[in-house]
Amino acid sequence: MIRITLAGCTGWVGKALVAAITAAPDLELVAGISRKAAGRDLGEAAGQPTNGLPIFATVAEALFVPSDVLIDYTKPDSVKANVLTAVAGGRHVVVGASGMTGEDYAEIDAAAREAGIGVLAAGNFSITATLLRRFAREAVKYVPDVEIIDYASASKPDTPSGTGRELAETLGAERMAGTSKPVSELGGARETRGAAIGAPHAVQVHSVRMPGFVLSCEAVFGLPDERLVIRHDAGTSAAPYVGGTLLAARRVSESVGLRRGLDSLMV
Repeated sequence: MIRITLAGCTGWVGKALVAAITAAPDLELVAGISRKAAGRDLGEAAGQPTNGLPIFATVAEALFVPSDVLIDYTKPDSVKANVLTAVAGGRHVVVGASGMTGEDYAEIDAAAREAGIGVLAAGNFSITATLLRRFAREAVKYVPDVEIIDYASASKPDTPSGTGRELAETLGAERMAGTSKPVSELGGARETRGAAIGAPHAVQVHSVRMPGFVLSCEAVFGLPDERLVIRHDAGTSAAPYVGGTLLAARRVSESVGLRRGLDSLMV
């Protein structure tokens, strides 16, 4: 039985995870973390039947309850500290929250390796979003010019999304040099070319934030006289993210250090 502490237990994905973990025969939910719901019953706060489980305000407090894995679906301003606290406390970590940079992930990887702990982080735990990343990695072997457009609701607090950032970092490490004129050589408003993310060959990422979108991400590849677009669109339910998150919780302890992307578990 894998014992799980869930950070962000009253959020959009968190509530769906409470129900799914409770129903899973090989998983045991032992505590939740939510600053606003601290002190309440975890089941009741997540819209489920009361279950007698506690909600704590911080990860540090929740670590007093024995557990094996922390799942984090919190906010960009808290996820890094949560992960480092959990790693220091000997917990494996599954990261579904967005907002961290490549430098943040490098720091987490170093801390996890030193502690002998596994961390698995994904900008998106849905199967179809994972396939977007896999297909884009195949395409970038043959098409050097690629840019990413990241869509989300008007209220999303971070840009780009975790899906867009993770995809850009992956493709930036694997693509060949593109043929587009460097941003440094452009006139006008250079910001319209988006943000350069990834290395050694950064990918331009453009974030759209407006009503009418939940989460969408597309990789646009171009060759002379032809174009390929690979796109993922999310619906309004958190269900697509649940299965991948639970798969990660079951397998995060298999290796030491940080792994990025759900496709790291797909063979």
